[in-house]
Amino acid sequence: MSLNYDQVIEKYEPTLGLEVHVELNTKSKMFCSCATEFGALPNTQTCPVCLGLPGALPVVNKRAIESTILIGLALNCSIAPYSRFARKNYFYPDMPKNFQTSQYDEPICVNGYLDVQIQTDEGDKTFRIEIERVHMEEDTGKSLHVGGSTGRIHGAEYSLLDYNRAGIPLVEIVTKIVPDTGKYAPQVARAYVAALRDILRGLKVSDVKMEQGSLRCDVNLSLAQVNSGKLGTRSETKNVNSLRSVERAVIGEVIRQANRLEDGERIIQETRHFLEESGQTRPGRSKEQAEDYRYFPEPDLVPVVPDAKWIEELKKILPEKPADRRKRLQTTWSVPDKEMAAMVNAELLDTVEETVLLGADPTKARSWWLGEISRIANDRSVLATELISVKDVAQVIALITKGELTDKLARQVVEGVIAGEGSPADVITKRGLKVVSDDSQLMKAIIDAVAAQAETAQRVREGNIPAAGALIGAVMKATGGQADAAKVRELLLKHLGQ
Repeated sequence: MSLNYDQVIEKYEPTLGLEVHVELNTKSKMFCSCATEFGALPNTQTCPVCLGLPGALPVVNKRAIESTILIGLALNCSIAPYSRFARKNYFYPDMPKNFQTSQYDEPICVNGYLDVQIQTDEGDKTFRIEIERVHMEEDTGKSLHVGGSTGRIHGAEYSLLDYNRAGIPLVEIVTKIVPDTGKYAPQVARAYVAALRDILRGLKVSDVKMEQGSLRCDVNLSLAQVNSGKLGTRSETKNVNSLRSVERAVIGEVIRQANRLEDGERIIQETRHFLEESGQTRPGRSKEQAEDYRYFPEPDLVPVVPDAKWIEELKKILPEKPADRRKRLQTTWSVPDKEMAAMVNAELLDTVEETVLLGADPTKARSWWLGEISRIANDRSVLATELISVKDVAQVIALITKGELTDKLARQVVEGVIAGEGSPADVITKRGLKVVSDDSQLMKAIIDAVAAQAETAQRVREGNIPAAGALIGAVMKATGGQADAAKVRELLLKHLGQ
């Protein structure tokens, strides 16, 4: 019988370890001056250094070191006064020089932590994820396996290699073992990667686009009998590239490993691939140990010895921590937890804040970005910020506040801007969308509405004020939604003796 997740958790305790790879957004590669533009034609951003040709000598990218130190500081790490690079030997074709330049036993940042909060059955609970190390290395090239049904090398007719990615600055953030997560291991893993992504975005050291591979997570997971005091054999699910997939990968491995153990089988230490379609994993290759890579110090690079004064200067430019910023904005804007979470989950907090900084009311800014604009963006499978600028949204909100646009007219203005008809002012002029506030024009529509709905008008005269809504609606309809509803109400009630 196969156990489901809840049944597994009654018998087994999961232990997590997470390794997150982050491509830095430097303009040049880690050890050469080649460009790092994403999406360039294959093998157009290479040189003798990143191709590992004989005689080529690497030079460390200072900006990459600076970005890595900033990451370490933001994760409460100690910055090593001395660190150095090593050669990590292996023989896969994605690195033409047959080794990857990385940091091994002397990383630049060590012993940090990141606190993450999740909802549990007992309420919000904070888990401290301890960071073992943050080290620098270079990314590998990209393999494309052609002819098979899965895109994997198995069954492929041939493979293509693109070395544009080889040498891109990469930072690897490795946690210590994360114990005692219990049944919340999937949520803890997701919350950790989400919090880490927020920090990296705030530092502006990476675009953290998981779908493009600039942030990817390896999930290490093992199971042991509850209260056994032991650690099980771990598997490593490689290159998981979305928050949802991180959560699903943990669940999938917990169930897979438990059912193997229930069947009397053993867990093999190996790398595994995550399958988006099923949420399960499948075998990759046997997991190498450190000794398999035969690390040795990189002879062509000098050690990294950051000046203490430089580190102090970098501490001063650290941005406000994302969790602190969210708390500050939530208090300032008086936003309920649920709505704040919606902005964060939609990755629109920065956009809403920018709109508010341009003078917009926080409630209206949140409503427009998460409402009408996000709806259109979802329909078109694009980002909301690709449809319309922050400046245009702030301008629309300002016109609503001044009473020059109703919400209905504003929607038409936004629709016109998104359609490419120009700025909000251009759309208003072209479509004639100004609010009708002329008393005589409104009174004519009011008198018509009262005549058409005489019984309703009489109820209002007798004190049934809510009934006025039907008459106001008729006036709004007659004016094509361009009437000032507040002005209509005022004139109507006065006209009916209220």
